[in-house]
Amino acid sequence: MNPSATVLYTDADFFSPYAMSAFITLTEKGIPFTLKPVDLSLGENNGQAYGALSLTHRVPTLVMDDFHLSESSAIDEYLEDIHPAYPVYPRDAKQRAKAREVQAWLRSDLLPLRMERPTTVIFNHGKFAPLSAAAQQAAQKLIAAVEKLLGHDQEHLFGEWCIADTDLALMLNRLVIHGDDVPEHLCRYAQRQWQRPSVQAWLALAKKVRG
Repeated sequence: MNPSATVLYTDADFFSPYAMSAFITLTEKGIPFTLKPVDLSLGENNGQAYGALSLTHRVPTLVMDDFHLSESSAIDEYLEDIHPAYPVYPRDAKQRAKAREVQAWLRSDLLPLRMERPTTVIFNHGKFAPLSAAAQQAAQKLIAAVEKLLGHDQEHLFGEWCIADTDLALMLNRLVIHGDDVPEHLCRYAQRQWQRPSVQAWLALAKKVRG
């Protein structure tokens, strides 16, 4: 695969959990690609040039030759379809569906938690006020769901690592890294996921941007 023909557009600060998900899928699969940051603070994503690449004007956007695709879970699934080596989803159909359920849920729910514990907590060690009642409720909902999915001290969601593990660990780490109350075995799960080389590669990019 020609690396110059595969481009991943991400945010210039490397704060986006969704760009991170697509980056990790490309990295895990060993697909050569070029990374092109987009400065969201300057509105570069709203410009005509980026609009020609991205249907949604959002990051991430994947460009492979003349094919353009936005939305991280769509990118993850597309890469799995066209490059099945080194899978990032479970092989079992039911487990694969559950992994996609987790991804869809994390992208569409828990808004108070995402607002009050933004990814600057994770990538820039930001500190914020105590959680509001709504965010506490969202955090409790997250923890209850993860308890149900993982059981006690389970290393991965479905026996082997999948991209939903990284997405889920990121959501948990909004709380864990900030120092909010999270059960110890869920902290261990999130911390283990964070040691994966592909995750560390993304964290290195975020650190480099901030010197």
